[in-house]
Amino acid sequence: MSGSLLKIECVDKLGVLLQKKKRIKVLVGGRASTKTIFVADYVLSQVMAGQRWCCAREFQNSIDDSVHQTLLDEIDRLEIPGFEPKRTEIDHSSGGRAFYKGLARNITSLKGVNANGLWIEEGEGLSAQTLKILTASIRVTPLEAKEAKLKGEIIEAPEIWVTMNRGSRSDPVAKKLLARAENELARCGYYEDDLMIVIEVNYNDNPWFADSGLEVERLDDKEHLSLAEYESKWLGKYYDQVDGSIIKPEWFDACIDAHKRPHLQNIFREEGATVAAHDLSGMGGDSKGFASRTGSIVKRVVESYVGEVDEGVDWAIALAKSEGADCFVWDGDGMGAGSKSQIDKAFKGTPTSYHMFKGSLSGRGQDDALKEFRPAKGNAEAVYYYQQFKNNRAQFYIDKLARRIYNTYRCVVRGEYIDPDEMLSIDSDGVDDMDALRSQVCRVPRVKNNNGLEQIMAKADMKKNGIESPGGADSLMMCLYPYSTVNDDFEMEYKSLW
Repeated sequence: MSGSLLKIECVDKLGVLLQKKKRIKVLVGGRASTKTIFVADYVLSQVMAGQRWCCAREFQNSIDDSVHQTLLDEIDRLEIPGFEPKRTEIDHSSGGRAFYKGLARNITSLKGVNANGLWIEEGEGLSAQTLKILTASIRVTPLEAKEAKLKGEIIEAPEIWVTMNRGSRSDPVAKKLLARAENELARCGYYEDDLMIVIEVNYNDNPWFADSGLEVERLDDKEHLSLAEYESKWLGKYYDQVDGSIIKPEWFDACIDAHKRPHLQNIFREEGATVAAHDLSGMGGDSKGFASRTGSIVKRVVESYVGEVDEGVDWAIALAKSEGADCFVWDGDGMGAGSKSQIDKAFKGTPTSYHMFKGSLSGRGQDDALKEFRPAKGNAEAVYYYQQFKNNRAQFYIDKLARRIYNTYRCVVRGEYIDPDEMLSIDSDGVDDMDALRSQVCRVPRVKNNNGLEQIMAKADMKKNGIESPGGADSLMMCLYPYSTVNDDFEMEYKSLW
């Protein structure tokens, strides 16, 4: 494929990027996909034609962090004449130039850059702030537009090329550039709209991969890495796992429509009570979550970013009623404590019971505190729930949600017999965004507890560590609350008689 003065050899599916004009062109995929080499060759072809190209990444502490060496290697490999390499840039006899910038520290510095194009390598690391002002920074200046108009010329905005692997689905670039494209990328590896083209390319699209010497490494990784690590490295999939996460992506995937698998249809039956749960929205634009399950089948998991806290509670109540919920559970920590009267009123005179879940309850105050977690055996004494878990949040995420998800994986993938009451199937028809839910569920990490109790990271700390608020996951966790036929007030009054 020819690109200006340089013949560019490329993977077949990438050729369209040389033929179509778009403001943003994104190449996403795993290792050995040729995306970096392809864009390097394209940039060199444009520099040979006299253009100025800025090669950037979010963090660049030195020239070693840039694509400088990649460009030099391609100049040598292709034996391209006319280039004059310098320490911090590469010039060409045509007047073209390739130079480098780090974006994180001073994205506004691009506003003064005279560039015909921008290449961003490792685009998965782009921050929300960079993305917010990126397109306004690399643009046609008013003076350039005026001069072109006087000449009767049409001047096009500089192209922005982004090469990247996927990181987390919660990353800013995933939300801004990839979210709209994912369905089409999954279907055919290609997405296009008025603003951009996105192409997914991986090692299995690379006709030269067999000669790369990387097949041995790939096979070794397939055997020794976790599925999430392997698919992220070689297939460019989201890495929806963090250090210490309590649920692995492959466990979660086994739960998707487990009840629809032919050999499990008679095991997973929609029997028992319907429990609905609501995670209220917090501060800073966090989502509101809703989930419902009937028996071992999760029927609904949805999120909303619309409205205030009380509007979110009304939204969740309406969904619970539409699902015919026998029990409604909501997060009573923080703002949820103030929602009790609203929920009392909504369910008064109905058969639906309701419960304020408090994840912060710890010690003997947590649910199932005095229930045996591990019965006595031999000389070992029984271990009770309050002796195993730091608080309700840890208990429900680890013992209720993670355990049932892992049990389903054991049944679906390993073929072990598991009591269906101890498994969980998630109906894809009732989940708005399964990938987002997977990301949330698989990014809940354990943290160290000085007393040896099982504990997970608090929501506030997750946010500080760049882990999105798990509104859908929290709702899913809370809908595993054991069904109760009585409301809290009645239950407390009843207990006081004994």
